[in-house]
Amino acid sequence: MGYQLIRASLILFAISYSASVRAGEAPNWGSETLSGEWGGARSRLYGNGIAVEFTHKSDVMANMSGGIKRGTVWMGHTESRITMDMEELLGWNTTAAYIHYHGQSGGKLNRDYVGSFVGVDNIETGVNTAQFSHAWLQKSFSSDRLSVLAGLYSVDSEFYVTDTSGVFIQPPYGMANDMAQSGQNGPPIFPVGALALRVKYTVPSKSLYLQGVLTDGVPGDPKKPHGTHIQFDKGDGTLSVVEFGYTPQNGEPPFEAAKHGEMVEPEQKMHEEHESFNKTAIGFWRYSTRFDDLDPAAVDASGFPLRRISQGAYFLAERTLSVEKDHPSQGLSGFVRFGTASKDIHQSDWTGSFGLRYHGLIPDRDDDIAGIAVTASHASDKYRYLKNAENSQVAVEATYRAEINPWLALQPALQYVSNPNMDAALENAWVIGMRLEVAL
Repeated sequence: MGYQLIRASLILFAISYSASVRAGEAPNWGSETLSGEWGGARSRLYGNGIAVEFTHKSDVMANMSGGIKRGTVWMGHTESRITMDMEELLGWNTTAAYIHYHGQSGGKLNRDYVGSFVGVDNIETGVNTAQFSHAWLQKSFSSDRLSVLAGLYSVDSEFYVTDTSGVFIQPPYGMANDMAQSGQNGPPIFPVGALALRVKYTVPSKSLYLQGVLTDGVPGDPKKPHGTHIQFDKGDGTLSVVEFGYTPQNGEPPFEAAKHGEMVEPEQKMHEEHESFNKTAIGFWRYSTRFDDLDPAAVDASGFPLRRISQGAYFLAERTLSVEKDHPSQGLSGFVRFGTASKDIHQSDWTGSFGLRYHGLIPDRDDDIAGIAVTASHASDKYRYLKNAENSQVAVEATYRAEINPWLALQPALQYVSNPNMDAALENAWVIGMRLEVAL
């Protein structure tokens, strides 16, 4: 798996090793990555429109009590991301390409030890394999107001996304489980992408955007979970998602003082760039094919299993709540998300989450991020009846991401899971863990 990961990335590395350098524009890889400049090769690639990134995450997680059983596992996740400016490479105006390749290794804490409906670690996958989740081209029009993307794509890269929730280790702060539970092989979200066509239109003057995507209804191959598979089988159908959002560039000033900093008006923030979060969006998703009713005894007039529409809707909002005097990149922000799913075919008919994160909570630790978040998943009436299940599951996470240097971070986390998987036989679980993250 590791060989495949390196080989896939180095194919593009070799394309333009001898490219010219655009001095002054490249990131400082010497200080921001462990492997550095690669003898100047990274700058040469960047000068020709190719940015190459490698990261690795290693998690040691332990279920201390409750759940399925006590135990500790190690999980690893390595990924490569290649972004290409096709105008620099081939003269294609306002065109970009992106490739994302990743591999997983190690144990399965949630599957074998905890049993949480929403999961406990966002790098845990069903099987250990290496695969592509993105490989697409994007073309922009009308001064970048309109963009069209086509290729292998994961919808959780742009849809149902809040930046403030990205610090958390539990999975529902990426794609929420109301949508993540859907589909024959899941929706096209990490770790498996699907062929897709995405269109996005923005109205910069009003800070509005409208985006929609149409994807293969069954990403990958459910019978072949290892590697990358792109195929259209009879009956796959499609998944469509539409999202309308409001993202003002300059929101209202934060309204209360930070814990160890005084509030200031935006025009007084002269020393640092303001890290501002201000987004509100609603979205809708639907599969074109139908799925079996949760109740195996439910049949139609002809005696065949009853099949129903799988669809849902969601709302999200995030906001910067306060910033520190002379340090507008530091302060408190929060998010809230809520989504629904068809109650007759899904375990959960709605999920909701909210959280807070503080950038620079501890004095002299300006790049650290502390956070706490809660997710509630409500069991559908039919699922409760058929499984004699609890009404809901609640998962809580408290975490602290400490940046040791620009390329290394350590992140301890404490989790509490009430009613794991809504299963009355499972006791509430306590999970602790530590993440090591390296920019290679």
